[in-house]
Amino acid sequence: MSDDAVARPPADVLAIRESDPYPYFAWLRRHAPARVERRPGRPAVWQISRHADVRALLTDPRLSKEPGRVPGYVPGPAGLNRHLVHADPPDHTRLRTLVNAAFVPRRIAELEPVVTRVANRLLDRVERNPHVDVIADFAAPLTFRMICAILGVPDALDTAATRDTLMATIAPAPGTGPDHGERDLHALLDTLIAGKRAGGEQSGADLLGALVRAGDETSAMSEEELRSTAYLLLLVGHDTTMNLIGNGMLALLRHPGEAARFQSPEAGPEFVATAVEELLRYDSPVRDATFRCAAEPVRLHGQSIGPGDIVSLLIGSANRDETCFPDADRLDLGRSPNSHLAFGHGPHFCIGAALARLEGAVAFPLLLDRLGPVQLAKPAAELSWRPTRVMRGLAALPVVRR
Repeated sequence: MSDDAVARPPADVLAIRESDPYPYFAWLRRHAPARVERRPGRPAVWQISRHADVRALLTDPRLSKEPGRVPGYVPGPAGLNRHLVHADPPDHTRLRTLVNAAFVPRRIAELEPVVTRVANRLLDRVERNPHVDVIADFAAPLTFRMICAILGVPDALDTAATRDTLMATIAPAPGTGPDHGERDLHALLDTLIAGKRAGGEQSGADLLGALVRAGDETSAMSEEELRSTAYLLLLVGHDTTMNLIGNGMLALLRHPGEAARFQSPEAGPEFVATAVEELLRYDSPVRDATFRCAAEPVRLHGQSIGPGDIVSLLIGSANRDETCFPDADRLDLGRSPNSHLAFGHGPHFCIGAALARLEGAVAFPLLLDRLGPVQLAKPAAELSWRPTRVMRGLAALPVVRR
């Protein structure tokens, strides 16, 4: 089959693709599990939607993470693409090794008291407010504060303005061009790195300081890789978990029977951990896997993916695949087993998975307990989703106490 030899999705399915991609994903799995989009002057983009295919291709060595294999394609801010998400071995192995120690589950588990303390302080601020934005008042500052603590970002830069600078690179504010945001971002990174160099030996206790020293003293990381890695960790280290908390709370508000299970006798640590996995699956914070392209031909469902074609592995679709998850469109906080792909699979498995799981395990019980009975402040269909390809997250989640 070529291009659109398969039927095109119905107009009603395409119309809700951004706010609710799941009908479109279901159509793809059923009718076009490897669907190609071709536009003049742009590389072909293949959408892969079934769980088995996505899981297999996440580890397929015929797919590359290096954007340079696609002529003219430059993802993300200029000069900030030399990080582990855009690298194949051996560079990927080298870069991942440099940051891995800070995110091993044992070290992340030690942060639970800190996460709980920060979460409670944020909820203290809105305890008496009749209206709360779960994103702006809780999910964004909680997740950003934790990645700043791990990296060693000074308190003066742990601000909403810094978050806005980062987020503008993936979803620019209306009326602003990408160049403006990129200038602000480069200035921010220059300030952070210069501060670590000025701090000398004592800066090595945090992750960013350790990376600066690794580059300066052992040449284990180039200056471009250092800046790119700092950008990646600051952005992805909070954006994905912010989406997990926002998407998960929306799901719980729309399924009050499931939400009530958090306050039932079964709601011990094991239940909470299982519930977080289901919230990760049900409305995944990462909709599409990060960049991949074909380094050599790949045959799939009778079609040929050619070298240089972009391959979009639809994690959000894979996690609703009926052949892998019984009653896949139903939220079931006790679902087990749960082989979701929200964190990817294989060598590029999300390095921050343990941190995201911890923050989710702390956040959901606290939100449901301390906010008390709440409901959406507007119909779910009117909520605004951030216009990004890879991530899936709400711009705001306004709730009102009942």
